[in-house]
Amino acid sequence: MRVLGAETDGVPTRVVFSPTGRAVVQPVGEKVLVEADVDWGGAANPLLAALPSTLALPVEDADTALLLQVFLAEAQAARCGAGSALSRLAEVLVIRVLRAQIERGTTEPGLIAGLANPKISRAIVAMHDDPGRAWRNEDLAAVAGMSLSRFCDVFRSLVDRTPQSYLRHWRMTLARQDLDRGGRVQAVARRYGYTSPEALTRAFQRQYGISPSALKRESRVH
Repeated sequence: MRVLGAETDGVPTRVVFSPTGRAVVQPVGEKVLVEADVDWGGAANPLLAALPSTLALPVEDADTALLLQVFLAEAQAARCGAGSALSRLAEVLVIRVLRAQIERGTTEPGLIAGLANPKISRAIVAMHDDPGRAWRNEDLAAVAGMSLSRFCDVFRSLVDRTPQSYLRHWRMTLARQDLDRGGRVQAVARRYGYTSPEALTRAFQRQYGISPSALKRESRVH
């Protein structure tokens, strides 16, 4: 993620980041004021797959301008707690960039298209907030305020997955992150709604072609 500003006075003009790591083209007249890495938790993150190669948020409102002023002040001053403050502020900036992308809408099926729909977004947020819950399609349709058949049809047309397929994929994404960080298979299975460590292992192997234990061994080597 880069915060760009005018070369003349250094006033922030926009926030740009590339989820895929692609180099950001910097127009003449702008300079990089601060740069930060964004950890998406691996390529399997469904949000990462749904985003375009480059995202930008112009500084067009007072809230964004104030947020960037605080961000730049923390980045430029070596003060106690600056690292933690920068991490939190960067998260807010990323959320604002993503929110702007969602509000623009999209014609491409995927997570962004689902989040841009007010009703479907409620179901997606519910799954994200409580991935370990035994969500049925009926439960998700109720959260969305739609009939079951209408919910399933609209969800699939927008997200390009069924609700249950999306939920499984999201759980696997979170499970892999936790295992990469040293989480125990039994605890991770319980956290994300699997009936046993064996059930998690089978689902994990189907999605990633590797068992959780093998992944943990690889993580220790690296």
